[in-house]
Amino acid sequence: MTLDAPKIAATEAARVLIDLLALDRLISVVDIGASRIGDPPPYRPLLASGIARLTGFEPQAEELAKLCAAGQPNETYLPYAVGDGAEHTLHVCAASGMTSLLRPDPETLALFHEFPRWGQVVETRRIATRRLDEIEEVDRIDYLKIDVQGSELPIFENGRDKLRPTMAIHTEVSFVPLYLEQPPFGEIDRALRSWGFIPHAYASLNRRAIFPVIIDNDPYRGLNQLLEADIVYVRDFRRPERLDDEQLKFLAAIAYCCYGSYDLAIHALLLLAKRDAVAGNGVEAFVAAIRKAAAAP
Repeated sequence: MTLDAPKIAATEAARVLIDLLALDRLISVVDIGASRIGDPPPYRPLLASGIARLTGFEPQAEELAKLCAAGQPNETYLPYAVGDGAEHTLHVCAASGMTSLLRPDPETLALFHEFPRWGQVVETRRIATRRLDEIEEVDRIDYLKIDVQGSELPIFENGRDKLRPTMAIHTEVSFVPLYLEQPPFGEIDRALRSWGFIPHAYASLNRRAIFPVIIDNDPYRGLNQLLEADIVYVRDFRRPERLDDEQLKFLAAIAYCCYGSYDLAIHALLLLAKRDAVAGNGVEAFVAAIRKAAAAP
């Protein structure tokens, strides 16, 4: 049984789940590096269903203006650069998606088609950063999405208080760092595991062919070399005694509505049913709705 995540918000199963959960408050979603490049953000179904509020951070003025112009109710966008609280140099690159507080590594970029052009630094400027724990506009984080081109780890380290109740983190990681002094995947993974998270899913996986090889005359087509990925980490559900009812409800909503992970959602619901926090027959109704949605053309 499979179901594509982008279609989930409109399914009967999502509506059944939301009714079953009967959330007492909106899920607090935070997006650090919120510029819209590529696919819609994974939390979009939560916002569309009216069960979440979003606080997005985007220090690039042009990208921030786009976000604000397209913003919907329950969406707030702020111009802060989130980091360790110190002042840093922002490296503005030819491709806005590569702009970073870290300097691109030209030797590594040269190994992959198009990256030397995308990663060309066209401007530098000093920029103040704010520690996540000290940002007053964010009272708590239930679900974090972060894409900051190599600066993820300092943000995590300076946001540990706000991340204590967090149930899911969607983060970009690099197997081959494209920036100087960028922590690779292993360091991100070790840190998040030490704070009580475990990997749940690859939201995307970016493979590239190593220069000068081009596959089928397509410079964007990869072969085997792992470059980057978006990985979803969730709070370690193997220790349910450490999770309260609200956290389990949020986990179920995020798992299903954002990623189509009905197995994790059902696991959370069964735990809630044992606590009499949701109706047992409601779990059965959710499973039936999933089966119906999966069978639909």
